[in-house]
Amino acid sequence: MATARFIHTCFARLQASLLLLATAFTSVGQEVFAEPAAVRLTKFGFEQLSGGVMLVRATLDGRTDSLNFILDTGSGGISLDSVTVAELGLSLEPSNRTIRGIAGVRQVSFANNHRLNLPGLTVDSLNFHVNDYGLLSAVYGFKIDGIIGYSFFKRYIVRINYDNLTIEVFSPGAYRYPRGGHMLRPAISGLPMQYAEFAENHRFLGRFYLDTGAGLCLLLSQDYCTDSAIFAPHKKFYNTVAEGLGGKKFMKLTVIKQFKLGPYRFKKVPVFVFDDEFNVTAYPFLGGLIGNDLLRRFNLVVNYGRSQIHLLPNTHFKEEFDYSYTGLSLYMEGDDIVVGEIMPQSPAEKAGLQVGDIIKGVQNNLTNNLQQYKLLMQNTTQRIRVIYNRRGVFAQTHISVKSIKKS
Repeated sequence: MATARFIHTCFARLQASLLLLATAFTSVGQEVFAEPAAVRLTKFGFEQLSGGVMLVRATLDGRTDSLNFILDTGSGGISLDSVTVAELGLSLEPSNRTIRGIAGVRQVSFANNHRLNLPGLTVDSLNFHVNDYGLLSAVYGFKIDGIIGYSFFKRYIVRINYDNLTIEVFSPGAYRYPRGGHMLRPAISGLPMQYAEFAENHRFLGRFYLDTGAGLCLLLSQDYCTDSAIFAPHKKFYNTVAEGLGGKKFMKLTVIKQFKLGPYRFKKVPVFVFDDEFNVTAYPFLGGLIGNDLLRRFNLVVNYGRSQIHLLPNTHFKEEFDYSYTGLSLYMEGDDIVVGEIMPQSPAEKAGLQVGDIIKGVQNNLTNNLQQYKLLMQNTTQRIRVIYNRRGVFAQTHISVKSIKKS
């Protein structure tokens, strides 16, 4: 009996201890601060330029004149064109800071503490660096007043819809991403850097900038391609010209067999290869950049605060890439669309066009619209009629646009 009473007493004490322990755990609440929900601040439209580049319109400070800005994840700040700064009479502060582009390095001044007024949203206390965007204006056919980059993206969650050409801006906070798609988690130090995979002779894994301001699919540095032996010696390349900070840059154009971003695979992707003498692509840390002619195939949610970029395939996902090659560069000079460069042995040279020719029409289009002319010249299935003026004499020729798809 004594043993039974002893066991009963021990069991009762164990039950009491467990009850106290349970009471202790259930009576202590865990305090968690819930992040406030992200709030939509505004929604506005954008215009899509060649290569998928996004153009948005905004005003500065209390001025009413509308300015044209490129929305660019490839910009480490925010900037204004030097001519625009002069026209607005903004005061500048010199600096010893420099910016790098594909064609040069420049020291920049700043126009400090200004407000950018987007439709439905004012972004204040912005320090704009000042650059010369005359070449960009010539490339797109109208004035480019500035570039909106990291200084804007770091403050908000930005949703970009390429189906309906709209941008939504949200406050930082808990955000419910669209169902489906894939979440990238890029490292962001001024610019987003993301791992991606591509295959040519064998598979490669590298890091690349995500650059919505680049009107191309892929851009690789020559050093990266050489050191990684990406392309076979017999690979076919086409000579071309690209424009960027510092001026024009001669490049080579080809296609790569396969490119993979997250779980999404693309075949026969156009790629530019260039001698990165100013190390814009930060080799060997990075191999190049992914441009907006590829990124526009997704609707994006850009959340720098969380280091997240959400991809959701859209209606452009399966569109064929631009494989056209004319060897012809066109620029807007005043009111004229002028031939700037012609690559040797290119379709444009074989058609008899010359540098300085003024293009007056393409096919039956006589609108003098540079964007429309470039779009018409992407047709590789037929000869393109070009009407031009050479030193006051009108003439026409036909360009047999080449396809690089079999490169």
